[in-house]
Formats: sequence, C-alpha cells, structure tokens
Amino acid sequence: MKTLDDLLAEGVTGRRVLVRADLNVPLDGDVITDDGRIRASLPTITRLAEAGARVVVAAHLGRPKGAPEARYSLAPVAKRLGELLGRPVSLAADVAGESAAATTGGLADGDVALLENVRFDPRETSKDAAERDALADELAALADAFVSDGFGVVHRKQASVYEVATKLPAYAGGLVLAEVEVLRKLTGDAARPYVVVLGGSKVSDKLAVIESLLPKVDAILVGGGMCFTFLAAEGLGVGDSLLEAEMIDTCKRLLAEHPEKILLPADVVIADAFAADANTHTVLAANIREGWKGLDVGPITVERYREVIAGAGTVFWNGPMGVFELAPFAEGTRGVAEAIVASDAFSVVGGGDSAAAVRLLGLPEDGFSHISTGGGASLEFLEGKDLPGVRVIETGVGG
Repeated sequence: MKTLDDLLAEGVTGRRVLVRADLNVPLDGDVITDDGRIRASLPTITRLAEAGARVVVAAHLGRPKGAPEARYSLAPVAKRLGELLGRPVSLAADVAGESAAATTGGLADGDVALLENVRFDPRETSKDAAERDALADELAALADAFVSDGFGVVHRKQASVYEVATKLPAYAGGLVLAEVEVLRKLTGDAARPYVVVLGGSKVSDKLAVIESLLPKVDAILVGGGMCFTFLAAEGLGVGDSLLEAEMIDTCKRLLAEHPEKILLPADVVIADAFAADANTHTVLAANIREGWKGLDVGPITVERYREVIAGAGTVFWNGPMGVFELAPFAEGTRGVAEAIVASDAFSVVGGGDSAAAVRLLGLPEDGFSHISTGGGASLEFLEGKDLPGVRVIETGVGG
C-alpha cells in the first residue's frame, strides 16, 4: 500500500491533504479525560504540516444521530490538538459545507484545520452506498490527497474512511501502517509461548476472537466481567456478578475443547454494590456470596497470571481485569499490566479500555511494544475479518 512516506516524497507543499484521524476521546462535559488518541495522531499531522501541506483533519466523536449535537462537537478536540501541535487549529462549523470550504480554502502552507464531527452528517454512516458516495465527493473537493490514519475506524465502511479513498490519491498514515504491521505479526509467526489476556464485560463481545485465537495461542487468561460466565459454566455460583446466561453452554464447549489453554480466576474481589465505597471481600472463585458482585480478579489470580506472562514470547492484552476506574477494583488490572511490562515478551495492548487503563493507572506506555488505538478494529483483524478502510488503500483505488 502507498504510505505517508510515499506522499511526502511526491511533495505536499501547497497541497491540501485530508487526514482521517481517530479523535474519539472521552469527555466529561467539555473536558477531555484522556487525550491518548489525539497524541497518537500527532506524528502524521506534524509531518505533513512541517512539509508544507495544508492539513484538513476529519474525525468523529461519540454517536450523534446524524445531526449536530453540542455535546459531540469537536471544539474541545480542536483546542487540545492546537495545544499539542503548538499552533492554532481552526474548526469548521460543518462537515463539508460552506464553512468547511471557507476554512480549508483559507489555509496557508503548514496550517491545520479540523472539520466538525463527520457523524453530524447522516451520510457518513448511511447504509446507502450512494449517500456515502455523495458525502465522499464533497470531502474530496476539499483536498488533493487522502491519508488514512484512524485505525479505530478502518473496520467501518463509511464515507470518510472508505469512499473518499476512492476519490483521491490515498495513502496509509504512520498509525495505520504500524497497526497493520503489528497485528499481522500477531496473526502470523508470533514468538511462543503466545499468551492472550482477555477481559471486558461480555463473552459475546469477544467470542469470535476467542474462537479465532484458540488454535493459534498457548494460553488465554480470562478476567473482567466475562470471567463470571465462564465460572458459571464450570458450575460455580457467581452471585449478582455480570452473567450472560445464554453464553454458558458456549463457554462449556470452549472449556471442554481447550481445557489446558483457558485459565480462569482462582479468586475474585466481590462487593455489595457497584461503588467505590462499597463493602468488599476477596474470596475464592468458588465462594462468591449470594447478592454480591464480582468486580475484579484477586491476588492469587494475578500471581498465577504473572507466572504465565513471565514466560511468554508474545502477549496480546485486550480488556481490563476489573472495574479499574474504581480504586478498590483496580489492582487486578494493575497487577496483570505490570506483569506484561516486566516480561520480555513482544506485547500488544489492544486499544479501548486497556489503553485507557494504562494511562489512568500511571503505567509506562513504553513498557509495551505497541498500544493499539483501535480496539474494535484490532479484534476484527485478529478474527480474520476484512477491514474495508485498509483494503481500499492496499488496492490502490482512487485518484
């Protein structure tokens, strides 16, 4: 696939370059609580701006219903992006309308502008290809080249991800290129033992990737809310813990087919309420009390998982071990993450809540070989699914 390096070699001075970034950051009101995705976008934007390009950034935030909503405006993102770039970033008032045309038309070499939330336009996510194509035409009119740098959205066939790449000379940004290279390593000849750490709330969310990875890996260490469905499949009571009853039989099958590969918590932290000030106890997984909720894995589990991780050649981690946002339930995630940092393994953090946990818990980001910016896209890649936003760059369609 053509890359950012190829575009820069062709020369970008005076050219408008549309960059599809993933700037979908968490907000508390208009305060960004984790700017990791903005920081991840900086290298590509900076390289283009320093080379004299007129950079036009497209991105989404949250899930607006195809119309402007103040709470999903990219205004806080434009402000933070400008702070990190050390230069002002102008924000268009619309996606591809008069304001976008005026804002991008007024750029000088090295300037950066941000279009308003692309999901304010219903055509962005429309199931009608003709509608997406029409928006892509309008976006393409704002630029001379397209750089795909939002790995978190490349699994979506959306106007600013897929169709626009058929309208302009299209290139993979550094972020997308790095993600694809790392994930191909995980699905190819990964160093053994290959250990996967899976957390998060639901087995159903991770079933496809579990099914895909089980034949390829040496161990899957299960935590998070999903572990209680597995524990129930072993015949244990789980109290009021998160449980997907309809997935119990599936978990039974997986455990029967791969008893030596799937490791479950030996102990858990339980609470009488989902709250930071709840009463808590650490109990064996077989002793979860009726009316209590399991909200983290316990220290015996952390030590057991640490031993497995210490001997690994490759570790892929997706999903926290507990409700890490609340202090009483953060130690499972912290302990397992610290074990990954301490290991000599090639280690990949699978984006989403795992990446947020790394930053919230103050863990060294350089302690991991790679921190993905695309949780859903990463999982779909590992499941073997087609990623339209990658395929369209690889095939060279456009321009």
